[in-house]
Amino acid sequence: MSPIASPAAFDKFSLLQSLTDDEKRQLAAISERRVAPKHSFIYLADEPSEYLYFPLEGAVKIGIYSHDGREIIKHIQHPFSLFGEMSLTGEEKRADFASSMNREVVYYRVRTTDFQKIMQQNFPLAQAIMLFMGERLRKAERQWESLILKDVRTRIVEFLKESAGERGRQVGFETLVKHGLTQQDIANLVGASRQTVTAVLNELRKSNLIHFNRNTILIRDIEKLN
Repeated sequence: MSPIASPAAFDKFSLLQSLTDDEKRQLAAISERRVAPKHSFIYLADEPSEYLYFPLEGAVKIGIYSHDGREIIKHIQHPFSLFGEMSLTGEEKRADFASSMNREVVYYRVRTTDFQKIMQQNFPLAQAIMLFMGERLRKAERQWESLILKDVRTRIVEFLKESAGERGRQVGFETLVKHGLTQQDIANLVGASRQTVTAVLNELRKSNLIHFNRNTILIRDIEKLN
């Protein structure tokens, strides 16, 4: 049996800030700590949608496969967030997959029906989850609009800016983003080929707008990145 969670482990989850100490202990009692090796599936499309997932370490990609087998990444989940949330909407089978990326992922999983009982007794928690899901929907809409209305270079630049806003560390005018994504991952996120992503990143580096290596991107001046 997988070890249960520690109540203190939930302190870093902004979504769970409204939980009382008793509710954290209750949540810990119904949670299982699990580890997914790198490049492994946490769940697959068409599997029963029965759990919520709270990642502690590592990045998780949520995506689908096209009819010709291409991987399309819908979004990336980082530690102290939530994924698998569609099970709260009545989803019976998963419409997408979740898999670890270039390192193992440590996470807690909670049966959705058990988590809903805590939501029923804590309105601020239910409200936080609702706002989280609403923002996720708005982000998905922006992503699809970008795919339809914007060219590839613009989509890549917007990805860089969004990553900087979410996970960047400011150093003077420069912003350092630790992402852990391959160029193929970026391509799957923005709806482009890997070759196009490579060409655009090299062009931005040649213009001294960014510098990048395998795991990080340094944005020289985010105001000039366009």
